[in-house]
Amino acid sequence: MDKFLIKGPCKVIGKVNISGSKNAALPILAATLLFDKPVELKNLPNVRDVQTMLALLKSLGSKIVISRNKKSVKIYNFKKMKTFASYNLVKTMRAGILVLGPLLSKHYKSITSLPGGCSLGTRPINYHLNGLTKLGAKHKIINGYVHATANKGLVGGKIKFSKVSVGASENLIIAATLAKGTTILKNCAIEPEIKDLINFLNSAGGKIKWTGKRTLQI
Repeated sequence: MDKFLIKGPCKVIGKVNISGSKNAALPILAATLLFDKPVELKNLPNVRDVQTMLALLKSLGSKIVISRNKKSVKIYNFKKMKTFASYNLVKTMRAGILVLGPLLSKHYKSITSLPGGCSLGTRPINYHLNGLTKLGAKHKIINGYVHATANKGLVGGKIKFSKVSVGASENLIIAATLAKGTTILKNCAIEPEIKDLINFLNSAGGKIKWTGKRTLQI
């Protein structure tokens, strides 16, 4: 195993520019699919997963404008967006499944590849699917793709995760933001990226608040 060996004592002086968090950036990028107006995100980490998520958004119809220093991006969505998330883009990262929630919430349908195009047993997304079902979605899994619909839109409901899942918490938070009525999520993940996602959605008009240590009202 690699390790750092630091010989001290020494006085630490200087400035360090901290890159944005990949784990925070990915769900926030997925959440931009909810928006009609342009979204600008700054201090994005220039890493492969972020580049892949941007490519995925572009494949769905978003216009992506990246700054010269590649640290900020403007995202423009249109009335007619595609709702097919290809295996070629989703296969390389688990976060690709996070477009399922916003596509269902905004456009009432989605065909999204399973992460890695795999079966449910390899990278389980059953928490995502069970939660979306409780919000009124219907789904079938066909040849490695989740075919999901919500013909009348998603409707708020009460969801308790049987196991804490960061990805499922993110997907349901995003999906519930545009759902009709109130959604209660229990046993949510409480990682920093969850709080960043909530702050982002609230800054754009969302009404999301903690009512308990792991309970959210949306």
